[in-house]
Order: sequence, then C-alpha cells, then structure tokens
Amino acid sequence: MNAPEDDPFAAALEAVGPRLRALRQQRQLTLVELSDRTGISVSTLSRLESGGRRPTLELLLPLAREHEVPLDELVGAPPTGDPRIHARPVKRGDSTILPLSRRPGGVQAYKQVLHGRTSDVLPETKVHEGYEWLYVLGGRLRLLLGEHDLVLGEGEAAEFDTRTPHAILNADEHPVELLVLHGPQGERAHFRARPKRRRVD
Repeated sequence: MNAPEDDPFAAALEAVGPRLRALRQQRQLTLVELSDRTGISVSTLSRLESGGRRPTLELLLPLAREHEVPLDELVGAPPTGDPRIHARPVKRGDSTILPLSRRPGGVQAYKQVLHGRTSDVLPETKVHEGYEWLYVLGGRLRLLLGEHDLVLGEGEAAEFDTRTPHAILNADEHPVELLVLHGPQGERAHFRARPKRRRVD
C-alpha cells in the first residue's frame, strides 16, 4: 500500500526498503552474507527490502554501520528537483567506491579506485545475480572470470553475467580507476579484453 501524498514520514519509510536493497546490491552482498555481518535474520532483511517489515532504529543502525552510510541517508531522499548527486566516497578494504546513482533498484553506477596491491594473494571469486559492466578509466585491471584470467587496460571494457565466479584486482602495483555499472538487466556493453594465462603467484 502506497503512503498518502501528504504524509512525508510514511513516504520516507516506504523508500527505505528499495534503498537498502540498492546498497546491498551495490556492495555485491547476498542476504545471507549481510545477515552474517549484521546479526539480522535473512527473513527480516528480505521483508525490510520488500517493504513487508517496518524499519526500526534497532534494525537500521547495524545496517547503516555495515553499509558505512549515515542513518539519515537510509531514511532521507535527495532534495526535490535537485539533479546533483551528493555522493560520499566509501572505503572498502583496498578500494574506494564513489556512487554515481541514487535511484533505488535497477542498474547502479559507481566509480571505483583499486589502490596499489600490497599482497600477491588472489581474492576469492564470488557469484551473485545480475550483470556487471566494467570500463577502465586508468591503470591496468585484472579480471578473474570463471576459467579466464584477463587483463584490461585504459579504455577497455568488459561485461559478464555475475553468476559466473569472478573477482577484480590490480594487474600490477599501480592504482586502477574504473567505471562500474551493476544491475540485473540492461543494454550489454561491448566486450574487449586481452586473455592472459593465469599466473601462479
């Protein structure tokens, strides 16, 4: 049931679910993984995202902490009519993510910077629903995709079904800047990457 147009509080609460789903998908987390990190049950997380569970402070605080966003970002909305994106960089391990879209659901866009590698240990590949598009703005990106080990240079792009085991990392010790589009569907981007034999690090 939609919130009345004259009830901004109810409308804000109604928008929390899609916003939570968008944040989780942007971080490429499953409901199970998010449940393990927050202590909130999978069923509760699912109902929160679908709007079947009313968000409470007790539930939103650990989610805001895990997603590293202010609490008001979960329950607020961009100023009406303001087309600017008020993005906040998010630090994730050895990378920094700058969201470029705020529309809940659908394709999410963000810029990601992978800082110089400090270890030769390869990251664990992951799988999840959806498609992903990568465009290298600068540096050299290494893409582990199923049985493939690919290197993408500046100006190169790749798209793939994220149900294929995958991981991204620097191809060398230098930082990599890339544009990422992630979503369950949308127009496919041109694929252009150089196959590279997998090294034993």
